Amino acid sequence: MTDIKTYAQRRAALLAQMQNGIAIVPTAPERVRNRDSEYLYRFDSYFYYLCGFHEPEAVLVLIAGAEPQSLLFCREKNLEREIWDGFRFGPEAAREAFGVDAAYPIGQLDEKLPTLIANQPALHYAPGLDADWDARIMRWLNQVRAQSRTGVSAPQRIHDVRAALDEMRLLKDAQELALMRRAAGISAKAHERAMRATRPGRMEYEIEAELLYEFRRRGAQFPAYWPIVAGGANACVLHYSDNSARLEDGALLLIDAGCELDGYASDITRTFPVNGKFDGAQKDVYELVLAAQAAAIAATRPGAAWDAPHEAAVRVLGQGMIDFGLCQGSLDQVLETGDYKRFYMHRTGHWLGLDVHDAGEYKLDGKWRPLKEGMTLTVEPGCYIRPAEAVPKAYWNIGVRIEDDVLVTADGCEVITAATPKSIAEIEALVGKD
Repeated sequence: MTDIKTYAQRRAALLAQMQNGIAIVPTAPERVRNRDSEYLYRFDSYFYYLCGFHEPEAVLVLIAGAEPQSLLFCREKNLEREIWDGFRFGPEAAREAFGVDAAYPIGQLDEKLPTLIANQPALHYAPGLDADWDARIMRWLNQVRAQSRTGVSAPQRIHDVRAALDEMRLLKDAQELALMRRAAGISAKAHERAMRATRPGRMEYEIEAELLYEFRRRGAQFPAYWPIVAGGANACVLHYSDNSARLEDGALLLIDAGCELDGYASDITRTFPVNGKFDGAQKDVYELVLAAQAAAIAATRPGAAWDAPHEAAVRVLGQGMIDFGLCQGSLDQVLETGDYKRFYMHRTGHWLGLDVHDAGEYKLDGKWRPLKEGMTLTVEPGCYIRPAEAVPKAYWNIGVRIEDDVLVTADGCEVITAATPKSIAEIEALVGKD
């Protein structure tokens, strides 16, 4: 668990950036799955980042200025509902446990917010994120505007609070990194378990079950996203999710899976032979993708442009595709025409943190932003070869992706998922050995 002082520091940093005005940051609503059954609840990442409160029906209100305030609105203590739904903090206990200045019942939100908004010069929230919240906030603003003849004024400016929070969330603090390393360790063990459990004749969903078991057994609350367990041709479907096919002898298995621990995600992909032994073409493609990832990781360092790892990976992949007869012409021609995109059609990474595709812009003023110490991202080149007339048959239906989670450090980077087996020797020693 993150220390409440860290949340207080984050709120103070946001309040300082606001300078004046009021910010409204609600958590996520509960979602109905079918009839009266709901999906497992997961809080809003922006809300949680600022206060660590994990119950639904909650709103954080921040008031900037000479005397900044943090106010939490949450569900009232209700012993009867706790019999059905579990523990609730209630406002009084929440105020003390989460270090806010004051806490109120969520039922008082509509009553108190127009008063809190009144005479504030600016309103900070997330316009367009949720239509119901847009309408609710507009109602409060209109209530304040209706009092203009009494000298009450409504905020003249509306700012998207996500802009400041995205920049804050890009740089991970020590407690965030500790959680991400723990999540990475859990996911590494899950991938190792999946490798050991794999053999011809098993179903993709059996391997999915091994991953989910290991996540939960080691304390992770959720998968960070639904696992991709893609055997054979399914590995050439980037977001394959059926996980329902039989694993065939001689095919590769691509697993893209990571757990979520206390809100923080891990994201790992490994590709390996179902029977435990790479054949010639599989080994060639695997070694190519591994080399592309190594080049991308080497390019991940402070001051490098966000795009530098991708460009490094693409140069390695492009040359390999020429060598395999997949692309024709010089490397510069293949890169300029984008011919390589027939076999590698996605970027080489994304931000990682409270969200799998975490908050933060990739470009500033039209240019790729420079990497900084404390940023966390994935590095995940791949090569996906579907059958086609001009493609040598030895490479048909080979799909390989290798993905690790990387922290930018003062003098380079740290691969926080390095414990996940990746070399051909490691993989062949593990697959099918449960």
